Amino acid sequence: MSEITTDIRKITFQDMEAEDMISLSAMFHMRPNKSCDSAPLCNYLYKEYYNVRFAVLDEGRALLLQFVGPEGEAYGFPPHCREEDLTHYFKVQERYYNEVLGIPLLIYSADEEAVTHLRAEGALDNYEVTEADDLKDYLYDGDALRTLAGRKYSKKRNHLHKFEEAYSGRWEYRRITPEDKDEVTSFLKAWMHEKEEKGAMVGINENQETFDSMEELEGEYRGIYKIITNPALFDYIRVGGIFIDGKLKAFSLGDYNPCEEMAIIDVEKADAEIVGLYQAINQQFLLHEYPDAKIVNREDDVGMEGLRQSKLSYYPIGFERKYTLRQKNFKASGS
Repeated sequence: MSEITTDIRKITFQDMEAEDMISLSAMFHMRPNKSCDSAPLCNYLYKEYYNVRFAVLDEGRALLLQFVGPEGEAYGFPPHCREEDLTHYFKVQERYYNEVLGIPLLIYSADEEAVTHLRAEGALDNYEVTEADDLKDYLYDGDALRTLAGRKYSKKRNHLHKFEEAYSGRWEYRRITPEDKDEVTSFLKAWMHEKEEKGAMVGINENQETFDSMEELEGEYRGIYKIITNPALFDYIRVGGIFIDGKLKAFSLGDYNPCEEMAIIDVEKADAEIVGLYQAINQQFLLHEYPDAKIVNREDDVGMEGLRQSKLSYYPIGFERKYTLRQKNFKASGS
């Protein structure tokens, strides 16, 4: 890495727009990373809620993401770059925070692969590294979720069979297009209203602090709306739904990490009153949109017990663990 010099004074962060999801997509896959953040969709979905910004360094050799909290505090993710360049760009990121922003580097939801590599390189010797257990991503075998074969999935198959029998000849799965935006919007509003009536749920955010889930869902809603109203994005992501009697009753939205052969399920919504519908959209979305994905990342449970039990019921093959990195012994210049 000695041949690369990065001028931290030239680093400029800008807001992430829909077109950036397309232009930056390949940069998310430059090193091993099984987290849901190894593809741009997750970051774009919550761009307003987390104030997501980005900077491209050295003519595309690295991508830095930055987030700004409600009090104006800035924090980041590990750099997206080649694995052999990771330590260099991590140090660049550190210098930017220390020398330009005048604050210690703080990273939330650092992926397990980055932490392992940086530790081996000694780059985290001056960092407090804490595992964020509630934010670990659930990883599944793709074939297992597409087939639901075996005794352990018998309950899932029973729910699926009840759905198929109850709505035989009345339901269909199809890929959602920009022409369906009004249908998706109407469905989401009804889904959100149902959640509001049941009362806000408390979860754990990337800061390991409790939060009102409805606020995050509002941010997610705005992100989904921006996506489904932008036709250009449909060539880079997948959106599919289950329609009953011609009306949308469940839909899912996902991205793909080709290096890990991993589908990332960022959004999955269904009418909870219809038995087996969640099992149906889970299976149908993978069968139609990601038939060859070896791994399926269904994100974290944000510390919600009901969501945790639901994710465990699909028998994950492992977890993508996340970490908080806090720089220690920082002294601002002049202090």
